[in-house]
Amino acid sequence: MSNEYTLYGAPMSLYTGKARAYLNYKQIPYQEVFSSLKVYKNVIVPNTGVRFVPVLKTPSDEYLQDTAYIVDTLEKAHPGRSVIPATARQKLVSYLFETWGDEWLVIPAMHYRWNKDNFPFIYEEFGKVVLPNMPGFIRTYVGRKIGAKFKGFVPMLGITDKTIPAIEDWYENHVLKLLNEHFAEHEYLLGSKPCIGDFALMGPLYAHLFRDPAPGKIMKAIAPNVAKWVLRMNQKDVPEGAYLSNDEIPTSLIPLLERMFKEQWPVLQNTVEQLEKWGLANPQSTSIPRTIGEHSFTIGNTTDKRSIATFHQWKVQRVLKCYYQFNGAEKPSVDEFLKNMGGLECMQLHIKNWVIRKNNQLTFSNTDISSIGL
Repeated sequence: MSNEYTLYGAPMSLYTGKARAYLNYKQIPYQEVFSSLKVYKNVIVPNTGVRFVPVLKTPSDEYLQDTAYIVDTLEKAHPGRSVIPATARQKLVSYLFETWGDEWLVIPAMHYRWNKDNFPFIYEEFGKVVLPNMPGFIRTYVGRKIGAKFKGFVPMLGITDKTIPAIEDWYENHVLKLLNEHFAEHEYLLGSKPCIGDFALMGPLYAHLFRDPAPGKIMKAIAPNVAKWVLRMNQKDVPEGAYLSNDEIPTSLIPLLERMFKEQWPVLQNTVEQLEKWGLANPQSTSIPRTIGEHSFTIGNTTDKRSIATFHQWKVQRVLKCYYQFNGAEKPSVDEFLKNMGGLECMQLHIKNWVIRKNNQLTFSNTDISSIGL
C-alpha cells in the first residue's frame, strides 16, 4: 500500500490553500488532483456525501473532509513537526486564529473576489471545473454561470452595500496593516514555526486575497510582508523552526485578538444560542442544517444581518475545549492574558448542546464534552 495521500482540491479554493500548505510543511507525501466535475461525481460525493473541497484520501482509502478535521487526523498520524504549540497561551491563540481565519476572514475574501475586478480570471478558473481542457474563452463563458452560484453566497455573509465600506476599512487598514507589521518581525504568528492559526489564515489570504488579481495587487502594495508570508507558507522543505520561548504572544497580535473578541465572538455566542433554540424546536432532527435564519453582526461602526452558520458552533467548541484543558499554573496565566484583551468573559460561554461531525454533517452529541476531541 502506498504511503502517499491524495488531495482533491482546486487552486481557487480557499480551504485547499490551507490544506496544501499544511501538507507541505509537515512534509507528508501527497499528490494533488484537480476537482473537476468528473472528480466531484465519481470521487468526492460518493465518498463524502457532500460537495465541498478539499478532500484528502489517506493511504488506507479513508476520505477526510473539512480542513480542521484533516489537520486533527494528520497530527495524530504524523506527530513530527507538530503545528499545535505545547504551551497554554500559544495553544489557545492558535485555536483563536484558526476560528478567525477559517470563519471570519471569509468575509473580505468573498467580497474582494466577487465585488472587485477579477474577471475574466475567476470565471475562467471556475470554468476549469466543467471544461478543464477547453480554451480560456469557453471556460470563461461556462465559469460565469458557475460563479453566479458562489457570488450568491456573498449577501449571506453580510456583505452588502451598507457593510462594504466597513469591511474594506477593517481589512485594509486593520488586518493587513497589523499583519504586515507583525510579519516584518516574525516569520509566522508565533515565531519561526507555523501553528494551526497560520494555516487557517492561509486559506483566505492566499486563494482569494493574494491569488485573485484585484486583492492581490492591494496586498502586495500595502502589505508586502503579508505577501512574503503567503509565499513562505507555500514553500516545501522549510526548516521546522520554533515557537517563541516562555509562552510569549507577540504584542503585534493583541489588537487583532481584541477586535476578534469584540466583533466575531458575539456572532459565535449568538450562533450557540440560536442553535440551542433550533434544537428545542426540532427534537427529532438527526442532522443540523448549515444555516438557520439570520442574526446581527457588527464590523467597525456598521451593523447589518447575516446568515447564522451552524458550523461556527463546532469551531468555537474547539476554542473552549482548549481553554477547559488548562489547570494548575496554566489557567491563571491564560486568564490574565485574556482579561487584558477583553476575552476572559468570552471563555465563559456555556454550550448546553454540543455538536459533533457525523458523516460530514453536524448533529447534536449525546456524550459528555470531555469525549469531544479538538
